[in-house]
Amino acid sequence: MANQLIICEHCDCVYEKVTLARHQKALCLRCAGVLQRYNGLSVQQRLALTLTAAVLWTFANFYPVMSISLQGLKSSATLWDSVVALSLGPITFIALVAAISIIIAPVFQLLLLMWVLSFALSGKRSPAFRLCMRWLEALRPWSMLEVCLLGAMVAVFKLAGMLDVIPGTGLFALAVLSLLLIRIAGRDVRDLWDTV
Repeated sequence: MANQLIICEHCDCVYEKVTLARHQKALCLRCAGVLQRYNGLSVQQRLALTLTAAVLWTFANFYPVMSISLQGLKSSATLWDSVVALSLGPITFIALVAAISIIIAPVFQLLLLMWVLSFALSGKRSPAFRLCMRWLEALRPWSMLEVCLLGAMVAVFKLAGMLDVIPGTGLFALAVLSLLLIRIAGRDVRDLWDTV
């Protein structure tokens, strides 16, 4: 019976889980917080999207996010370059936070999802399943690729008037990766408790 209960993360009200149809969501009666959303992804689809996101993470981290040129001088930067540039200044702590939120947390999310889903594909729980699920939940607020994407987009538009700015492969990969991570590692990752 305990696995049929869901607790509102905002006000701690307890409800019974319901089966949702497409485009439906369950809301808390006390605080109107979202309790459940219809997911619609099978384990195979979620694993395929996770592998795709891992490839995109590679592109986003090792290909230039943008290239700028002015009077024949060209320069390009990757996500790693931005973290290194931050670490060389007086705000080294910000470089650490940036590295965790745009590089380390997303790769750990992807590795944990691949581990859990590869076992779930055969209908089994992975070794250390509970620990993996807790880490997935703990890493969710730390993964801020969408914030990095917005910052990169603002930089592209601001610099476009002064320099020749060319969005790179890394920026496009970052955009798609942000959307994929929200879809596969968002709040709906809790459904894996019931799936396996």
